[in-house]
Amino acid sequence: MLKEIIIAIQSYFEAHNFIRKHRLWKWILVPGIIYALLFMAGMYFFWNSSDSAITWLSKWIGIEGWLQKQRNDFLNFIFVMAGLMLRLILVFFYFSLFKYLFLIIGSPVFAYLSERTSHLIEGVDFPFSFTQLMKDAWRGIKLAIRNSLWQTVYIFSLLLLSLFPLFGWITPLIALFVECYYYGFSMMDYSCERNKLAPSASIDFIGKHKGLAVGNGLMFYLMHGVPVLGWILAPAYAVVAATLSLHKIKKTG
Repeated sequence: MLKEIIIAIQSYFEAHNFIRKHRLWKWILVPGIIYALLFMAGMYFFWNSSDSAITWLSKWIGIEGWLQKQRNDFLNFIFVMAGLMLRLILVFFYFSLFKYLFLIIGSPVFAYLSERTSHLIEGVDFPFSFTQLMKDAWRGIKLAIRNSLWQTVYIFSLLLLSLFPLFGWITPLIALFVECYYYGFSMMDYSCERNKLAPSASIDFIGKHKGLAVGNGLMFYLMHGVPVLGWILAPAYAVVAATLSLHKIKKTG
C-alpha cells in the first residue's frame, strides 16, 4: 500500500509536466477557478455557522457551566481539545459534501480530461462521443452519490467518537484518510469506466489498490495548503494524476 501511495504522489508531479507539455491548461483553469470561488465562499459561511453550532451544543449540554464550577485546568484543556477535534471533523464533513457536489457538477469535464490524458499517454484514440461522455458523467455522478452516502456514515460515527476525550483526538486523522480514499476513488473510476469495468468491478479493483486512492486524495488535500493557486489546480491535477498512476500500475501489472 505504501508503494502505491508513493506512486500516486509522484503522479501529481508528473501531471504538472504532462499538462504543461500537452497544453491542457484550458481544461484546468476554467473549472479550477469556479471550484476556488465556491470553496472560498463555502468555507467562509461554514466556519461561521460551525462556530455557532458548537457554542449552542456546549450550552445545551451544559458543559460550560459545569467546567466553570469544577475550576480544573486539566479538564478545561481536555474539553477545549475535544471542541477543536469536533470542529475539525465538521470541516471534513462539510468539505466532503462540497467536494461531491463539485464532482457531480464537473463530471463531464473530468470524464473528458481523463479520456484525453489516456489518449495522450497510450496513443489510443477514443473517438469523441457526446452520448458516451454523458454516460461517463452519469456514472461519475452515481458513484459520487454512493460514496457520499458511505462517507457520511463514517463521518457521523467519527463525530460521535470525537466527543470522547483523548480517544477523540485521533478522529480527525481517521477522517482525513477516509476523505482521501473516497476522493481518489472518484478520480480513478473515470479510467476504470473507460476500460469497461462495471461499477462493482471498479469498486473491487480500487479496493485492491487503496494506496493509489489514498495517495491521490492526500495530494489533493495538501494542494489546498497553497491558497488560491492550489485550490484552482487541485481538482484537475487529481484527475490527470489518477489516470497516470493507473497507467503505471497497468504497465507493471
